[in-house]
Amino acid sequence: MKATPRSLRLHIAILGRRNVGKSSLLNALVRQSVSIVSATAGTTTDPVEKPMEMLPLGPVVFIDTAGLDDTGALGEQRMRRTRAVLDRTDVALLVTEAGTWTAFEDTLLGELRGRGIPVIVVFNKEDLAAPDPALCDRLAAGGVPTVRAAACDGLGAAEIREALVSVVPDDLLDAPPILADLVPPGELAVLVVPIDKEAPKGRIILPQVQAIRDLLDHEAGCLVVKEDGLAGALARLRTPPALVVTDSQAFAKVAAVTPPDVPMTSFSILFSRAKGDLVAFVRGAGAIAGLQPGDHVLVAEACSHHPITGDIGRQKIPAWLNARVGGELAFTTVQGHDFPVDLSPYRLVVHCGSCMITRREVLTRVLRCREAGVPVTNYGMAIAWSLGVFDRALAPFPDAVAAAAQPAC
Repeated sequence: MKATPRSLRLHIAILGRRNVGKSSLLNALVRQSVSIVSATAGTTTDPVEKPMEMLPLGPVVFIDTAGLDDTGALGEQRMRRTRAVLDRTDVALLVTEAGTWTAFEDTLLGELRGRGIPVIVVFNKEDLAAPDPALCDRLAAGGVPTVRAAACDGLGAAEIREALVSVVPDDLLDAPPILADLVPPGELAVLVVPIDKEAPKGRIILPQVQAIRDLLDHEAGCLVVKEDGLAGALARLRTPPALVVTDSQAFAKVAAVTPPDVPMTSFSILFSRAKGDLVAFVRGAGAIAGLQPGDHVLVAEACSHHPITGDIGRQKIPAWLNARVGGELAFTTVQGHDFPVDLSPYRLVVHCGSCMITRREVLTRVLRCREAGVPVTNYGMAIAWSLGVFDRALAPFPDAVAAAAQPAC
């Protein structure tokens, strides 16, 4: 309960061919034997994740991966899992054996840079060979730092840590606020937190916890109530709150109680801005108006919770959208890191608030939707649209609404 969630950690993937020492490198970096090391190629079959605190970067998670040159039917599956890791990779360590650089490494480097992922090339096993000086010069000229290592002996780990500090972009270290920019220091936000059966026992859900922490970090205050307590709480306040934030499931009830001059939105919409692309999600919500009965809709849930009766992604949102469309839509639900490669069957993607996955992974999914020509929106926006409170819920974000009204590039 005290650990930093993976969704707030910098994700560092260790990539390369089989048997170049990726697992040994992970063990050296974390100073623990977390990955099995063997001379047999293909020992690592599934991605291995190791969270740790790495000063001055803070909380990170290293991901050891299977070799991207794997073979056979199982090898293809392992490579698919490795490539899926790229969707959530913030920084990549491209590992190769010193003295070896082929078209494979050039292709992988090109893919990483095409995705906008900072890369550090690690020439491992330097005790057996030296990297080509001309290659090192070429990489340096392209802005790619290189490090020499002998991971089995722990050599090069300190240099890799220094290189990581140098390549991590500032926007990955300083996450955008969730709602603190909407609530000035000293002001108050009212957070409406229904307690349903899927809420963890003894706790409230992660978006609500993170919203409270964000307000406290920025010297603002909050009042937390259940939906039935909102009217009484507002009546007791001497001055109106700067913002009312609700769980999206209570939108209709909260909108009816909150005075028109008090800004109101939902946790899910706030997270669509902090974790994703608010403008893209606003545009995607507009596509709901064009849905017809029988159209296919993908619901992407980043949580891996066990759904129960009344689940928001499997029952409530489909029911609200069906009612708005006037007929039955065809819904497909995916969970966790699963996301279809082929999005062509879908007329709309509805994504959760993404508190359990990284901003990089959300933006990758938004990009894939854009490339496929499929609109993508967010749970909160889909609910607000369906319940007729869309304009009210987006009022705190006039710039995003104005940008969404412009033609998409």
